[in-house]
Amino acid sequence: MYLLETSQDVLNITKSVSIFALAVFVCWFIYYLARIMQQVFRAVKEMRDRLHKIDELFKVLKEKIESSASYLFLIVEGIKKIVAVMSDRQEKRSQRSKK
Repeated sequence: MYLLETSQDVLNITKSVSIFALAVFVCWFIYYLARIMQQVFRAVKEMRDRLHKIDELFKVLKEKIESSASYLFLIVEGIKKIVAVMSDRQEKRSQRSKK
């Protein structure tokens, strides 16, 4: 009983080795494809986290600007009153010095 009795036996062994090599290559390809997809998902998640943080930063800045804008109106009104008082004092001093 010989392992290779006919050329058909050689062909069958060659086919089986080729199919095994193809299966190994496909498994290797699927493994690396899965690793690449895992890295892509991590990158997308990190980008979402960064965009979420940037969005939160803009919300905080908007709230700060809105609250500052409401105080800005009060400050401007206060400055107007101070300028009015100072101009009244200036007028009173000029009227006193004319008398």
